[in-house]
Amino acid sequence: MDPEGLVPAPAAGVRDLLPLLRPHRRPLLVAAGLSLVAAAAALAQPALVAATIRAVSSGNPLLPVVSALVVVLLASAALGALQQFLLQRTAEGVVLTTRRTVADRLLRLEIAEYDRRRIGDLISRIGADTTLLRATVTSGVVEVAGSTVVAVGALVAMALVDGRLLLVTVGAVGLGLAVVLTVSRGVRRASQEAQAAVGAMTATVERALSAVRTIRAGGATAREVGVVGEAAGEAHAAGVRVARLQALVAPAGQVAVQGAFLAVLGLGGYRVATGSIAVADLVAFILYLFLLVMPLGQAIGAWTQLQTGLGALARLREILDLAPEADDRPQRGGAVVRDVPRVPAAGDPTPLLSLEDVSFAYPDGTEVLRGVSMTVPPGARVALVGPSGAGKSTVLALVEGFYPLSGGCIRWAGTDVRDLPRAALRARLGYVEQEAPVLAGSVRENLLLAAPGSTDDELWAVLADVGLTGVVQRSARGLDVPVGDEGVLLSGGERQRLAIARSLLARPSLLLLDEPTASLDARNEGLLRDTLAAASADRALLVVAHRLSTVRDSDQIVVLDAGRVVGRGTHDELVETSGLYRELATAQLLV
Repeated sequence: MDPEGLVPAPAAGVRDLLPLLRPHRRPLLVAAGLSLVAAAAALAQPALVAATIRAVSSGNPLLPVVSALVVVLLASAALGALQQFLLQRTAEGVVLTTRRTVADRLLRLEIAEYDRRRIGDLISRIGADTTLLRATVTSGVVEVAGSTVVAVGALVAMALVDGRLLLVTVGAVGLGLAVVLTVSRGVRRASQEAQAAVGAMTATVERALSAVRTIRAGGATAREVGVVGEAAGEAHAAGVRVARLQALVAPAGQVAVQGAFLAVLGLGGYRVATGSIAVADLVAFILYLFLLVMPLGQAIGAWTQLQTGLGALARLREILDLAPEADDRPQRGGAVVRDVPRVPAAGDPTPLLSLEDVSFAYPDGTEVLRGVSMTVPPGARVALVGPSGAGKSTVLALVEGFYPLSGGCIRWAGTDVRDLPRAALRARLGYVEQEAPVLAGSVRENLLLAAPGSTDDELWAVLADVGLTGVVQRSARGLDVPVGDEGVLLSGGERQRLAIARSLLARPSLLLLDEPTASLDARNEGLLRDTLAAASADRALLVVAHRLSTVRDSDQIVVLDAGRVVGRGTHDELVETSGLYRELATAQLLV
């Protein structure tokens, strides 16, 4: 079971590994060819040893056969080294391709998937799980194939030397293989559970580190250390279960090998003494026995590695099987309108944005919005106000297309947004979340996120608009001043203003602001009000606010309560007509 309590990842098989290997089939085929040549060289060695013994016994020249043996040995070593290099390089390529593919899918999932899953576990899949695929390639598919060729060749050669000794060998080795295959069936599932436990531990660590200041201030460090330690203990227990199963594999193989060797040595010695076979043939048979058991041992190890890798692959496939967020696909079954409608001119009766009887509920049935209708005219400033939990932020998330509507529709310039390409529509929108996330890096990198072609002059201008030039100028690095992980080197107000500057730089037609002044002092709130007033001259604004002072001069204020519109109008109109608005305004000393 996944750490989030989701449906367990379906088991993965070798067939599921093939799409990852297909882009690397050429080097894998070369490695497989080298493996076959190396197998042939290995199979030739016992025959050459036997020929050397016969040459010594008969007094024939040794140089030709010894020279051939040396050449075969050196060629086998060289081919083995080249094969291992190809496999290691290909394995790194498989890991790279898989990480890029998984990262692409992770960043394109529906927003609801991030709500259901723990970010730390997703990080674990792209890190720890993809790493396990390396051993699957280097010690898995190709080595199993090469080992199989050597084993089959050794069996044929052993049958030609002495059939009775072969029967004894097959009996002892077959018994060991039966035990190994029985045990290895549980390795894949145990490995998948172990990787899930590692993902849960990573998620627990990520949770603690993301709130380390709160934890430290609340005196909860010891408790959180205990929580992380418990998650680490569960990962340890799952890893021990895998180790326990894998530990049974080696002894079973060793018993089979030693049993076969002792049986061949005893029976073979007896048959040499009775004159049934020659000493040279017994030596060759024993060498073929080693050629049989060595690749079998490698194959057993490779099979175990393969099961571990398939366990990790199941977790990766679970993510890859999730549908990415739709973009150019129609979301209602109709044709997509390829061009986003132009922004209506000021005074045009067609609103820039309209919500028509919009309803929304989470998958668990929790209703958030109930029949919300409202419009944002071109160039207008519209505010959403109301108590916490009224559904204000949800309205912005639905406009951005983060969640599917439960009912009603949202229109952009008269066109249902579900018929528009999401990426093209979002290019017309600017969105500043309530938490105002700032990416690790520099001020420049954050500003260029949505407008990568902006010049330095444009960056400085937008920083001046939000009152952040002083923050940048206090460092000799200027625009390249670091902001720290999640903007930790900035104050809350500075992070919020940087997020607003980032959105303004992209020149959106509609700017969505979720609590833009939540972390600002009175001076900077006044500055931001002036900035928003200037910004609304050539774009529309939809602002969510608890501080009514920020939005009291809006063209229209929509009051939400329990997911419903309970009032709309200007500040003065709502003070007279809306009891809830008047209560909020009175509490904030605005009436």
